[in-house]
Amino acid sequence: MMLIECPWCGPRNETEYGYGGEAHVAYPADPSALNDNEWAKYLFYRKNPKGLFAERWVHSAGCRRWFNAVRDTVTYEFKAVYKPDEPQPIKTTNAPAQGGTK
Repeated sequence: MMLIECPWCGPRNETEYGYGGEAHVAYPADPSALNDNEWAKYLFYRKNPKGLFAERWVHSAGCRRWFNAVRDTVTYEFKAVYKPDEPQPIKTTNAPAQGGTK
């Protein structure tokens, strides 16, 4: 069993959470202007790096809120969790740190 820390509820069992994919993926400014190939890239193409990776998670069996986490994809260890409106605290392979100390 692994404990994941929800920014609102604190540490809870991993079975209470759902994975939401890569964090910090900007929604297209004008989605109707995208062709099928560009829309498919937005929907389905995501990075899958080895190392620190910023991800979205939802506390589906708790407060049902979304949050971001920095997780090491090699060890599965969560290095940081942060609310969507907070800056990313640790630099990762898919997004630079936005104001943290690490």
